[in-house]
Amino acid sequence: MFVSQPPQNEDVTRLYESSLKSQGFLMNLTKAWAWRPDVFDAFAALRTQLTSNSALTKRDLAVLVSATAAAIGDSYCALAWGTTLAREASPVVASAVLRNDSPGALPDRDQALATWARKVASDPNGTVSADVAKLREVGFTEREIVEATMFIAFRVAFSSVNDALGVNPDWELAAAAPQEVAQAIAFGRPVARQHE
Repeated sequence: MFVSQPPQNEDVTRLYESSLKSQGFLMNLTKAWAWRPDVFDAFAALRTQLTSNSALTKRDLAVLVSATAAAIGDSYCALAWGTTLAREASPVVASAVLRNDSPGALPDRDQALATWARKVASDPNGTVSADVAKLREVGFTEREIVEATMFIAFRVAFSSVNDALGVNPDWELAAAAPQEVAQAIAFGRPVARQHE
C-alpha cells in the first residue's frame, strides 16, 4: 500500500474490529479506508441500499462485480467476488466471467450481465440501446437494468480507491479461492505475501 496506516482512534479500531469479525482477518483495503471510516461506512450503507431492495440475486451481483473487476484490472475484487460467484454458480462459471470466455460458456442471463458490466466499466459512453435490449431479452426489468448499472459504477469507484492506493489482495482471499478463479486472474496487483 502506498500510504501508511492511520493513527489509531475509536473509529479506526471499530473498523478494524468489524473487518476481523466479518472476514476473520484484517483486510488490506480496510487499512486504506480507515483514513476515512465515515466514507467507508457511507459506501457500505450505499451498497446495502443498492442491493437490499433489488430483485438482482447474489449470483447476479457476483457476475457484475467479477466482470467489472476483470474489465478494469482489479485483482482484489476479482478474487473476492470470483470466489463468491464460484459458490453461487460454479468455479467454471466464475472463471468464464473473469476470463471473458466465449459467449457460449455462460448461461444467457450471466452472459448478458457480464457483457453489460464490461461495457459500462470500460466505456460507458460506448453503450447503445441494443445493449440494453439484450438485457431485456433475457428477462431483466427496467429497474433491474438501472440497478445493475448503478452497482457497476459503485464498484468501479470502490475499486479505484483500492487500486490507486496500491492495496494488494489479501493472501487469505487467494488461499480461499478455487483454483479456477485464482488461475483466471492474470491482471491487477499481486497478492500480498503472508504476514505482510
